[in-house]
Amino acid sequence: MYSVMMKRLLTSACSLFFLFCVFTSCRTNDVYKTPKLTQFRGKSLPAPPGMTYIPSGSILYRTSADSGATSKSITLSAFFIDETEVTNRQYRKFVDWVADSIAVTNYLNDEKYFRKADGESAVRYIDWEVVNKSSPLYNSSDPSVREKLAPMFVLRGDQQVLNSSLLKYRFTYMKAGGADEGTYVTDTVVVMPAEGIWSKDFPNAQMTMMDGNYFYHKSFDNNPVVGVSWKQARAYADWRGKEIASSLEKNPYLKGFKYTFNLPSEAQWQYAAEGKSSAADSSRKKGSSRGNGKLAVNFKQGEGKYAEDGSTFTLPVKAYAPNAFGIYNMAGNVAEWTLDAYSPSAIEFVNDLNPVLLYDAREQDSEMSKRKVVRGGSWKDPGTMLNSYTRNYENQNTAHSYIGFRCVMSAMELPGNQVKSRRYSSR
Repeated sequence: MYSVMMKRLLTSACSLFFLFCVFTSCRTNDVYKTPKLTQFRGKSLPAPPGMTYIPSGSILYRTSADSGATSKSITLSAFFIDETEVTNRQYRKFVDWVADSIAVTNYLNDEKYFRKADGESAVRYIDWEVVNKSSPLYNSSDPSVREKLAPMFVLRGDQQVLNSSLLKYRFTYMKAGGADEGTYVTDTVVVMPAEGIWSKDFPNAQMTMMDGNYFYHKSFDNNPVVGVSWKQARAYADWRGKEIASSLEKNPYLKGFKYTFNLPSEAQWQYAAEGKSSAADSSRKKGSSRGNGKLAVNFKQGEGKYAEDGSTFTLPVKAYAPNAFGIYNMAGNVAEWTLDAYSPSAIEFVNDLNPVLLYDAREQDSEMSKRKVVRGGSWKDPGTMLNSYTRNYENQNTAHSYIGFRCVMSAMELPGNQVKSRRYSSR
């Protein structure tokens, strides 16, 4: 009798255990059903506006064009990069955003420009949907608005112009290098391009027309912004990353990822310039009106020969043909800031995967520690400056009429054809 009861109990327990296993497996089985790797249909990800996708790849990283220069093979993971240099029109949008922020918070103090606070929160946030309808506010035709914003202007000659010293952008980042490396620091940067930069760069030359019109007149809207320091370029990149964040959430392929927006590293810049390690932009040819082959690049073609490429100064950012990646003017037009700190021997100690040399110098640091790498050559440079290897440097606080920039954004990897599921081969 006892043995029969034990058998029944064991049978019942086994049945309950079986049912428990079936029940729990129904709930968790999907976790262990790992799908085979499938390929993304397409060779690139849909890029944010104005950018293009650069797939991961390897290049020979060199410090100069000399055949005996130090070099190493490096790999870059995927990223997005601007198709063009940042234009005057794009940078003015940044300046106007900063001006609108100051106008709303410091001078107008009108509740219609703020979103309604949630609950009992004392924090007020600008309602940009409302502000953008009248942006830039400093150009408002409303006399009451103009009266309140009068302190934002200064008199220059017989014109009222924005006081550039008021237009500052504040952003926070993790500091690289120095005593407080790894801590978060906040920078406040004046955003207006340097005034009179053309005359400063070219003394004893007539440049007043360029000084007075280049950044402001609509005829230069699509030319690259100049007169912007490395710190100002980083400020713009920080702002732009925040500005497009909402649009990224509408992109089904980019939604939910945490991306970083910045200046390109030296290595990213070189890789993008070479276009899949093929010839750089500077090797592309175009026919002149006389049938002669000429470099399709905006540069100085000999002593005093600035106009033989079609323009004396800069050109619109989509002048000439793009390279194999679809990127314009990686050589010539304007030289470009990169993220890297300058060191003649950087290639010796940077990593062979996504190399970059970062150092955020303080204002009290030495001038040498403030050097940042410039790449690409410009409209006023000779042809020797146009290859993808040549590097130069400038102080992080210095601006010139021949240096601009473009931005990059991190991207996720797309699996290549090599990693598709396939039968094992013994060969």
